[in-house]
Amino acid sequence: MAALTRETQLKGLGADFVFGFVQSMDGERDPRNLLLAFQIANNIILGGYSLGKFTEELFEVTSCYFPIDFTPPPNDPHGITKEELILALRTVLTGTPSFAEFLLPLIIEKMDSDIQSAKLDSLQTLAACGSKYDHRDLAEFLQGLWTSLRREVFQTSSEKIESAALTALTALTSCLSRSVVNSDSEDTLITLLDLVLTDCKHHLCEPDLKLVWPSAKLLQAACSASNRASHIITAAVMPSLIEQYNSRTQCSHRRTLLEVVQRFIKSVKTNTSSDTDESVLSAYRAALCSMVFSALSESNSSRTLSYLTIWADQESEMFPSCCSGLLLDSDVGLAVDHLTRLLLTEEDESVSSAVVECAGALAELHPAALITKLIPKLKEEMFSGEENSEMNSHHAMRQRCLSALAAVSLQPSVVFESTPVLLQVLNGARFSVDEVVLACRSLQRIAEQVQDTEETGRCFHDNIIPRLLSLALQAAPMWFPVGWFHVSRLAGQTAARAVSLFLDGDVSFLPDNSFPSHIQLLTVRSQLVCLLMACVCSLPRSVEVPQMERLLFQLEELSCSCSHLLSYTSAAKCFAGLINKRPLGNSLDDLIQTTMKRVCSELGCTSSPVRIQAFTLMTWVAKALLLRYHPLFSLLTDKVTSPLLSDLLFCVYLLFGLNKNTFFMLVLTFAPPQKKSNYLKALSNIVNELPKQVQVSELPALLSLILEALTCPDQSVQLSTLSCLEPVLMNPPQVLIQQLEALVSRLLALLCSPAMKIRIASVRCIHALSQFPTQVLPFRARVLRALAQALDDKKRLVRREAVHARGAWFLLGSPGGR
Repeated sequence: MAALTRETQLKGLGADFVFGFVQSMDGERDPRNLLLAFQIANNIILGGYSLGKFTEELFEVTSCYFPIDFTPPPNDPHGITKEELILALRTVLTGTPSFAEFLLPLIIEKMDSDIQSAKLDSLQTLAACGSKYDHRDLAEFLQGLWTSLRREVFQTSSEKIESAALTALTALTSCLSRSVVNSDSEDTLITLLDLVLTDCKHHLCEPDLKLVWPSAKLLQAACSASNRASHIITAAVMPSLIEQYNSRTQCSHRRTLLEVVQRFIKSVKTNTSSDTDESVLSAYRAALCSMVFSALSESNSSRTLSYLTIWADQESEMFPSCCSGLLLDSDVGLAVDHLTRLLLTEEDESVSSAVVECAGALAELHPAALITKLIPKLKEEMFSGEENSEMNSHHAMRQRCLSALAAVSLQPSVVFESTPVLLQVLNGARFSVDEVVLACRSLQRIAEQVQDTEETGRCFHDNIIPRLLSLALQAAPMWFPVGWFHVSRLAGQTAARAVSLFLDGDVSFLPDNSFPSHIQLLTVRSQLVCLLMACVCSLPRSVEVPQMERLLFQLEELSCSCSHLLSYTSAAKCFAGLINKRPLGNSLDDLIQTTMKRVCSELGCTSSPVRIQAFTLMTWVAKALLLRYHPLFSLLTDKVTSPLLSDLLFCVYLLFGLNKNTFFMLVLTFAPPQKKSNYLKALSNIVNELPKQVQVSELPALLSLILEALTCPDQSVQLSTLSCLEPVLMNPPQVLIQQLEALVSRLLALLCSPAMKIRIASVRCIHALSQFPTQVLPFRARVLRALAQALDDKKRLVRREAVHARGAWFLLGSPGGR
């Protein structure tokens, strides 16, 4: 506190205060003190203290620890890590440009080390210097730094080291790009880039040699640092790359050159110029378009498509609306023609995936070209006859087209053109079930990705949802995936239409329908409740569902009287979903009480033909109440745990899909004592089926139930619980150590079990307890007496386990033991 309240006096001491700190820190070895010393040194640097003639001394007293070589001891109570020390020291060393003349030679020296961690620390420290230093600090050391960075990329044995070197080069280039060049000063950016181009450019002319890739990576790392660096490097290498591509005839060389160009385009992606500046790549637009369209005509076009995708992405992210992009309208049209051809003919999965991705990238910036060229052609081919193609080939083409229609539907203008095609697929008899399902999923994808505007909301409200409902009714009992409902400001109107359709048979809003008026959709024969559920249960709480009381009554009636599994299950889910949304109050409580009376009357009659239906409704309502912590959940729990339904407990667990701990704790809270063994058995069996790593993470939360299960008279529960407990005891959580008294007592009691497997399992658990001697030492005498009796067990396997366990417990507390 003195330093904080008397900082003016400390600064008044001048460099003498710094000298005193240097003396006090010199030779420090304790990591706790070092961490504090690094923080103080950083405060001195950032606080504006005068370093004076002791600048080098402050650097030396801190840099002697660079790079950090520290491994915390096992069970270190202080918790100081190597990473903390590295970051704290790096902050000091890079905190002031005054250290540059000392730090940069040190970094060059440490990069020559054979120790990988020292190399990595040095490279990361150099990258951190880029944001703190300016061109004057770096100018003297550029040659040495470049030599070291080049070596780490050309001769690297580690991807991590290579990546750190490239990051450092980008940071250095960015730092030099910020310099203001005067007529009487050297342009240090040109100096560095000349070094990079001299050592790397000529390797790009040798696409069959291994040095082409490290050279390209170094050039791209420098290129990505700034707009100015991009202009310089692109102007130096792009003409040569284009010329080579056009002159080479070997396919492998052309692919290599194309990928190098692709990476260069990606490296300038984030470098934006002012609104009036020309793009870095504008001068090469025609040549690059010719290159990529030529490559698209070759076999294996996936690389070329990824190149075109990056190009399209660059357009949307790099250029403001007032600037012209790299692709002219004619180029975009030609690109779309190529994509369409590949979609319709290319059967290679990697290529078709690249086509779809590329089409999506182009659609975001050039929707008109997709609307006029791609979508009409895809529609024509999808609905054409199959006389000129094999059935399987035509099916694969249709699937590619459906995926592409979803991928390009990012803007409302495209959605208006693509969704009618997908809806037409749903209505076409010539399409297979797989194709219909894919069309539904494409509509779902569009709903999830399209811009959420009034325009798109109107499209779904007026066209898509009514069409889907109409098609579903026509094709009943065909099943359509739910989840396509598009929530917007029109959600309430759409919900009102759906409710009116199912309650009153109002089909007036359905397009091209031939349904009878007042069609009945909530009868015992209905199989379309899932559609109603998709409409009303996906609504936010802020949207009011009309005719709620009447709708709930009809759903309850259907769920308790229908014999069709999907129908009564969907009705129960929909009923529970609406219950979950209703506000608290007497109205909700009365509704639940009334529903439970009907359910219980069916459950109480073992011969009832709708007992399963009533049970399903009860479990879904119970889940809805539990999720909102409603007090009446206990009422349903009493019903679920009644003697007549105890055999269905596991079914309840599966239906609820709840966290095991939450479910069983709630059930055991309300269950009568005579039935707890049933629930403990269910819990034990469920947990025992989990993978061991999951058991270890779950059991601490279930410890109280596990301890209770050890006292359960059911031997299968005891054995299953012991099997779960043993792996946890090898590395016990703190909560278990706090329950040692209860655990040891229960384990020792099981040594007298009539079942051999239980005796063996309990001995193994007792053996595992010896792994943490400090906590269990008070139980040593008691355990040894119990194990002595186990040595006389009539079963050899029990005696063998007891020998091992007793030997381990004998060693506790002895000089040679644990």
